[in-house]
Amino acid sequence: MKRFAGQTVFVTGGNKGIGRGIATRFAEEGAQVAIAAIEADTPEIAAAIAAETGAKTLGVTLDVTDAAAVREAYAEAEARLGTLSVSVQNAGVITIAKVEDLTEREWDLNLDVNTKGVFLCCQEAVKRFRASGTKGRLINTASGQARQGFIYTPHYAASKFGVVGLTQSLAKELAREGITANAICPGIIHTEMWDYNDRVWGRMLGEYGPGELMAEWVEGIPMGRAGTPAEVGALVAFLASQDAAYITGQTINVDGGLIMS
Repeated sequence: MKRFAGQTVFVTGGNKGIGRGIATRFAEEGAQVAIAAIEADTPEIAAAIAAETGAKTLGVTLDVTDAAAVREAYAEAEARLGTLSVSVQNAGVITIAKVEDLTEREWDLNLDVNTKGVFLCCQEAVKRFRASGTKGRLINTASGQARQGFIYTPHYAASKFGVVGLTQSLAKELAREGITANAICPGIIHTEMWDYNDRVWGRMLGEYGPGELMAEWVEGIPMGRAGTPAEVGALVAFLASQDAAYITGQTINVDGGLIMS
């Protein structure tokens, strides 16, 4: 299918993991895709996705906590790829620490990237949707920890609960303009972030070897396996499509049934 032919999609954190799965899905479906991430190799990743899919892509190195940089990145995307139709706020970080060891810097980093960064990109996208009269799509990556917090990550959970509240507020403001805003809550997904989670939580929760804690948690998933970035990308593509035009303000789990709420 080429549901997004002629459309421009902006994906933050699109250079790896879930974000790369999302960017690749849009590229496969005919979109022009702007891939933004803080890492310096982002242009090379965008070029690789273009080579894989035949889509036109743009790689932008971006710190989503910098409002001026966000404005410049969206302006470049529209100048190079065309009028914005979809903005996916996926860039995120996590750190893990006992509450007494959790630093103010870690708190600020998680809230700045995971919540403020989502806001700044949504704000810029909405300005552009309104300027062009586009019935655009905002899709924000939250987390299973936007449903229930977990041990040693109060700052991360707070940042992701914030994404859900932000999404609902924007959905109510923008609904009459035909602009939708939805959030997704990935569970355990095969990514570098989950490699980090397995390693650090495994050390803090017991003497787990590499992969052992994640395997134990996966046993609790009704489907009996971790998800893939491509499966998350499929949900995001649906929410961005015309088929989802009457869906807004929703937070949808993509976790194999791990959390059913």
